[in-house]
Amino acid sequence: MKKQIYFIILSALMFSCASEKEVTKFTLSKAELMNKIKGGWAGQLIGCTYGGPTEFKYLGRMIPDSTTIAWKPDAVAWYFDNFPGLYDDLYMDMTFVSAIEQYGVKAPVDSFAHAFANKGYDLWAANQVARYNILQGKKAPESGHWLHNPHADDIDFQIESDFIGLMHPGMPGSTSDLADKIGHIMNYGDGWYGGVFVSNMYSLAFVSDDIQQVVNQAIQAIPEQSDFYKCIQDIIGWHKQYPDDWKKTWAACQKKWSNEIGSPDGVFAPYNIDAKINSAYVVIGLLYGQGDFFQSIDIATRCGQDSDCNPSTVAGILGTLNGYEGIPEKWKAPLKSVADRNFAYTEFSLHSIYDLGYKHALQRIEEEGGMVDDHDVQIKLQPVTSVRYEKSFEDHYPIASTKLDERLGGTQSTELVEYSFEGTGVVIQGNVQGPDDYVAKLAVYLNGQLHDTVNLPAIAKARRYELYHLYQLPKKAYKLELKLINPIDSATIHATGMVTYSDDPSIWLSKNE
Repeated sequence: MKKQIYFIILSALMFSCASEKEVTKFTLSKAELMNKIKGGWAGQLIGCTYGGPTEFKYLGRMIPDSTTIAWKPDAVAWYFDNFPGLYDDLYMDMTFVSAIEQYGVKAPVDSFAHAFANKGYDLWAANQVARYNILQGKKAPESGHWLHNPHADDIDFQIESDFIGLMHPGMPGSTSDLADKIGHIMNYGDGWYGGVFVSNMYSLAFVSDDIQQVVNQAIQAIPEQSDFYKCIQDIIGWHKQYPDDWKKTWAACQKKWSNEIGSPDGVFAPYNIDAKINSAYVVIGLLYGQGDFFQSIDIATRCGQDSDCNPSTVAGILGTLNGYEGIPEKWKAPLKSVADRNFAYTEFSLHSIYDLGYKHALQRIEEEGGMVDDHDVQIKLQPVTSVRYEKSFEDHYPIASTKLDERLGGTQSTELVEYSFEGTGVVIQGNVQGPDDYVAKLAVYLNGQLHDTVNLPAIAKARRYELYHLYQLPKKAYKLELKLINPIDSATIHATGMVTYSDDPSIWLSKNE
């Protein structure tokens, strides 16, 4: 009977042209709704903990079967005590959950942007660039756009979008709407699609018992012409071709999709924080794990790269699909000692986020046309619909990544450096070292003309992730000069690398063969 109901639901989700009368409704008991919400949050914590020891230690390679990944009874408590920053997957979600509790889902995007930009936790990649942009006065969605964010295609929104699906059970349309608002704070293009895809899988996992159908339906939220869609469809196809060998699928994915364009640290390097390839690892775990909790998170972890975030997503989706009670006790046991402890930088424990997530899901079910009574909820199911198409770094391909080791200011006499390049874009990597209250002011000259002046805070939480970036230049030769306007003896700007771009993909492709 459950399967029959499921296929009725699937039909409703597939055909977005269904009339109002044809929209299928789905009933869950309140207890089962809570069970699934608990499973989603608990799964994230379990997966993140399991993959924590291997995070970014296996770049461009699988974790071999000979390497044991231990699951210790005190693992979660140890991270709470010694490295709470591991759980950025969860406390970033909780930042937005808190903002929703305070302002509601229809609050202006600035409410969400400032909620995380002013938090005390450290950030990296697209999140940190977005924070810098917001603190410097730039608003969303420009804060996440690739012209202002070299990490626009990174994994950031993908790992903090779980809560959106968890509060929209069986409502992928509303899931995508909220993902549009929040995801563009820090990402664009494939980086945004990562969060749309993941949050849609969570939403569908409330009303399905088939993980393959969850994957197949959720990817329909992504435009077919996007690289993200093509990458995930490749994984689905390779799974059919190699149904018993996830490593062949991983190898095919590595060959076709591992070439980084945006994130400067990954250009011509094995490091890859791009959303689509890490989402591919999530899908590899989900499909080849065949619903088995351990096998699914273990495979996703052994794919490498962001190997704590990917199993966290896998475990969260499976936890939602099967419910908290469906997670084997071995994996839940280490959570008990921390269940009432607040996550770092939040006012939430596991128990309190379960309750608040449940509250928000009930609210959204009613607001989107469903019904809530004393014992059950009736969800008005929504079809999966494709979001709009957008592409980061269009007509931009890396042609060189050059190491630098130059310092401006401090006890050095140098207050001006210059670089020559030819192409359509450039990123200067580096950092500022100095007192927390120091903000370096850098004048940027392009071919002898003042082009820009930027602020470079020394304090880590407000830092600019790269010293400077510039895209969409007419293709020609350039001289880029960086001049420090306000040098002090106790502060130094350290330029560490330069990535240059052109509109010709041939060099990029040849270097990645």
